[in-house]
Amino acid sequence: MIVCHCTNITDHDIRAAIDWMRAADPQTIITPGKIYHALGKSADCGGCMPLFLDTMRATDNLEVPMQLRALRVDATQESADEGRPQSHRIPKQVPAA
Repeated sequence: MIVCHCTNITDHDIRAAIDWMRAADPQTIITPGKIYHALGKSADCGGCMPLFLDTMRATDNLEVPMQLRALRVDATQESADEGRPQSHRIPKQVPAA
């Protein structure tokens, strides 16, 4: 089945790229960008991305390696303050009267 009409990528191409990347490096995190790069192509309009991601998720070799799964434990707090102390924030500018 053709997943991306712009670059002519099929579901078989996506699965083969994932299998190849997983065989080359079992610890790698596979992203759509890495799949496009492995296929020697680049994203065009992005209209295929929902089907592209569904095809990726349906592939058995996609899962994140066990030792990398707990890396985002406190991600919610980190995004709340952007990881910077309060003193480094830019103060709000008050309009001159």
